[in-house]
Amino acid sequence: MKNPFNNKDYSQQDDLALIQSCLNGSKQALNTLVENHQGYIFNVALKYFNHIADAEDATQEVLIKVIANLGNYDASKAQFRTWLYRITFHHFLNAKKAPIELRYEAGFENFFTTIEGSKIEELTLEEENKMKWEIEEAKVACMAGMIMCLDRAQRLTYIIGDVFDIDHHLGAEIFEISTDNFRQRLTRARKDLYEWMHNRCGLVNRDNPCRCPKKTKGFIEKGYVNPENLKWHSDFSTRIYELSENTVDNLLNERDKIYANLFKQHPFKNNNITTEKILDEILSNDKFRQSFDLN
Repeated sequence: MKNPFNNKDYSQQDDLALIQSCLNGSKQALNTLVENHQGYIFNVALKYFNHIADAEDATQEVLIKVIANLGNYDASKAQFRTWLYRITFHHFLNAKKAPIELRYEAGFENFFTTIEGSKIEELTLEEENKMKWEIEEAKVACMAGMIMCLDRAQRLTYIIGDVFDIDHHLGAEIFEISTDNFRQRLTRARKDLYEWMHNRCGLVNRDNPCRCPKKTKGFIEKGYVNPENLKWHSDFSTRIYELSENTVDNLLNERDKIYANLFKQHPFKNNNITTEKILDEILSNDKFRQSFDLN
């Protein structure tokens, strides 16, 4: 899968050709355009909303909005990816807060107090091997919760800036701010997140007692992890770092990048049903059909 945030992968000309074909009525071009971007939109949404159904809904809403306005896109003003992700991020930032998001507004102290209140149970080596995916699920679920403790602007900046490794100039262009302002936002988000992680998380500071294997059974009891329906480690195609412009090896030379690498190891999930839903919505809408004259 091509990374739209990666200058080496992204092709404006490919998108422009697909857009023209869409406007000429090609359903296949529309399908390809959606598939080229929906994976990243969905995975950013999943990190941002921390809820699969909410991420799917947001992805569908964004792409329908984008497709409905394809005829208004002006390539002389911005690259397509810039235009698309401006719409995407504006939609995310202004979406109504769901109950799961409201639960994290109490902040890091409340989050870590809740986590530390979960039952601790040492696993045998045999149990650790048997519960490999449950332990991974517990780790990702906990780290996803940490990101949710950031405010919306910080959260989105951190997700695209460090987790999905966006070029800072592109990030600034999408948010319509200066590159320096984008970097300042990212620095503040890192500071808030990493200070808490350093003081409480055993993944980054071995002096902290919290360990994912010890917490896993407690997370299962509380319903944070469901072994029968893994939220993060089902239907995923790769890891985020494999789609990044920077490899893991190149990331391990600075403190901030060591932290970011933990988040980059998280799954990049498939979401094939979203494309079908979007196309069904378009094909069932007379206004869209008339606009695109799809065939």
